[in-house]
Amino acid sequence: MRDVLPVVIDRLARGPVAIARIIGTSGPTPRAVGAAMAVTADGEVIGSLSGGCVESALVHTCTTVLDSGEAVVEHFGIADADGIEIGLTCGGTLEVFVERVTADRRRALDELAGHLAADRRVAWATTLGSSPEWHITTSPTTRWRRLDHDVADLLASGRSGIIGVDDCDDPTISGDARPRTFVHTFAAPPRLILVGANDFVRATSSIGRSLGYRVTVVDARPVFATRARFPDADEVVVDWPHRYLEAEIRSGTVDATTAVCVMTHDPKFDVPTLRVALADSRAGFVGALGSRRTVTDRNARLIESGMAPAELDRLRSPLGLDLGGHTPAEVAVSIAAQLIAERHDASTRALHTTSGPLHH
Repeated sequence: MRDVLPVVIDRLARGPVAIARIIGTSGPTPRAVGAAMAVTADGEVIGSLSGGCVESALVHTCTTVLDSGEAVVEHFGIADADGIEIGLTCGGTLEVFVERVTADRRRALDELAGHLAADRRVAWATTLGSSPEWHITTSPTTRWRRLDHDVADLLASGRSGIIGVDDCDDPTISGDARPRTFVHTFAAPPRLILVGANDFVRATSSIGRSLGYRVTVVDARPVFATRARFPDADEVVVDWPHRYLEAEIRSGTVDATTAVCVMTHDPKFDVPTLRVALADSRAGFVGALGSRRTVTDRNARLIESGMAPAELDRLRSPLGLDLGGHTPAEVAVSIAAQLIAERHDASTRALHTTSGPLHH
């Protein structure tokens, strides 16, 4: 959408434009959620959603939407290699939302483009009925319908997705309903930096990826830090972890959405890495795996190295919530649960022991 947006804004001066965006996928697909193409009233096609396999059908849909003015949701599934129906040969499915955009939306699109030019994290929420409503925000506290908390969650995590459940075209549904809405978030996903190259890191990298983190595994031992051992990590770095983290902090790629989890069980890696992570306040979450004995010994080493007690107070160690797990997969779940709970400032209590709304 970033590439399509300036062209759409320019073409609006000539007339309405139909925008088609991928709002949902499953299985292997040519493009990810948020990818967009546009079709102008004079037939110009801007961008691509599938590399060709469903483009002709979408151009036809865009033309229909331009004529009718009513937005539609299209679904494309697996195509039969011997059939004539339109679909995806890669084995996945696409859900695509197509809407007509007219000159009265120009101001909103200019606002969106301005946020993108300034590298601000921004969410563009669009209700998925025949007459879409838009909501563009950079603030997690902006109120909108009854969806603001869901929008804020996706904005904070840098993810795009569908929220809400109600049919916004149903006239019997009140104006304060929660219509099915696509939230298109423009931001780099939050980072999860995992220090170490063991089974616990591998399990945590998998669940971290599923939660929308950009996962980095870093370890100084090339025999262990390999792509084959960590297939779900976005990147596997062979370097001394403290040196890598120092470079990332200097480059500005560590911020309040970044979680650093030190999981090596080796003081020569743990202590210098934690000193770097805790001395800099930019990382939002710093944790370290280990037993009570390991934590006591490591904390003593950190104090001896000159770390101030206030810096050490930022360390979540032992890492994870008390779920009683022992296996790498169970430990990964406990770590992921703590990351989620701290992001939402949640109680971590079992829901059946609480009262009131489930989502605050």
